[in-house]
Amino acid sequence: MADEKPAKLREAVAGLTQISDNEKSGFLSLVSRYLSGDEELIEWAKIHTPTDEVVVPYDTLESPPEDIEATKKLLDKLAVLKLNGGLGTTMGCTGPKSVIEVRNGFTFLDLIVIQIESLNKKYGSNVPLLLMNSFNTHEDTLKIVEKYTNSSIEIHTFNQSQYPRVVADEFLPWPSKGKTDKDGWYPPGHGDIFPSLMNSGKLDLLLSQGKEYVFIANSDNLGAIVDMKILNHLIHKQNGYCMEVTPKTLADVKGGTLISYEGRVQLLEIAQVPDAHVNEFKSIEKFKIFNTNNLWVNLKAIKRLVEADALKMEIIPNPKEVDGVKVLQLETAAGAAIRFFDHAIGINVPRSRFLPVKATSDLQLVQSDLYTLVDGFITRNSVRTNPSNPSIELGPEFKKVGSFLGRFKSIPSIVELDSLKVSGDVWFGSNIVLKGKVTIAAKSGVKLEIPDGAVIENKDINGPEDL
Repeated sequence: MADEKPAKLREAVAGLTQISDNEKSGFLSLVSRYLSGDEELIEWAKIHTPTDEVVVPYDTLESPPEDIEATKKLLDKLAVLKLNGGLGTTMGCTGPKSVIEVRNGFTFLDLIVIQIESLNKKYGSNVPLLLMNSFNTHEDTLKIVEKYTNSSIEIHTFNQSQYPRVVADEFLPWPSKGKTDKDGWYPPGHGDIFPSLMNSGKLDLLLSQGKEYVFIANSDNLGAIVDMKILNHLIHKQNGYCMEVTPKTLADVKGGTLISYEGRVQLLEIAQVPDAHVNEFKSIEKFKIFNTNNLWVNLKAIKRLVEADALKMEIIPNPKEVDGVKVLQLETAAGAAIRFFDHAIGINVPRSRFLPVKATSDLQLVQSDLYTLVDGFITRNSVRTNPSNPSIELGPEFKKVGSFLGRFKSIPSIVELDSLKVSGDVWFGSNIVLKGKVTIAAKSGVKLEIPDGAVIENKDINGPEDL
């Protein structure tokens, strides 16, 4: 019976007219690896902490050349690629997350374009921007990119692969059973970036332009900017792959980490950890770093490995229920590719290079006086002495961007804030200052308004009488 599954699936996939032959073969390869069940299990005893040669401390990197012409030569070997597939559904948006306004009316995408424009202008370089979209963000992204037609930088868009969701009980592609709208399909994770770069023709285009490295990052990570120290190091050492990692805090305990394993550097994700060792994995004493998903990869190495079909990253099964039907998505992660590249390293970077906006609480941080905006770069306010950001927990009333923005006349000052917890029907006036530990909890059914100009320090507020 098990042998019938792949045969029936192959036959059904062959009849799908909506996807290319490359997508069909990529999907079938993923499925056959999944069904074979021969995923290598991590042997815990073989895990070693990487040395400083494998995970290089950022402050030991040599300073890049100060000469403008030498810097231009380095930048001319670089392309920037942003993973633009995410929909802002968590924050109540319907389009690509990269078009959420982050600060001063600028979206993520605006800031990315401004950053690269200012780099190219300063050094006379030609760093292009690539956007990898999923099939459900592609059309929206094309419309958005039109507004940059007069930009001084090259902008290329391409789609990652589109794979059919598999109906779990029959193990057949859902579109072949009549589900041909967008819910019948899925993007197979950002590990798909390597074949998609190749299949789209963008990889050969970059190589023909003399590009050597691509800097890959999530479009919602405001800290993921081009770093000359890292680029200089990689070009001189000819590393095939570099993953930026940063010190773990208690908020990052589930993040993947780098290990040395059988002589190679490898990404270890929580899903690969045997149950008996999960607490050990989450400990910030033993596993001190985590993956930021800022990746620098050699383009020739990508081409060689994709052509050899050598990038067999760990499969992440993602079971879902859509419209009452149990379906399966098989995905891969770009970080897991590190073990297939020669001279792969990690660089332990400052936390400032990891500033993702995953929720409205993150948006509050970057819109506040904790950060300033210069030339598209979000920079931390030097007035704040605490190296950690305040922890912010907002209730469900603040979850969607529209609701969040409506509840603040202006974003409060939080330079001296340690933590903020807000729950219930709370509304903020303008020019409010929050300091220390602040908890604001409106009683059920009561609207609590924080007045303009209020200064709240180390207080629990449940009603107007506490202000």
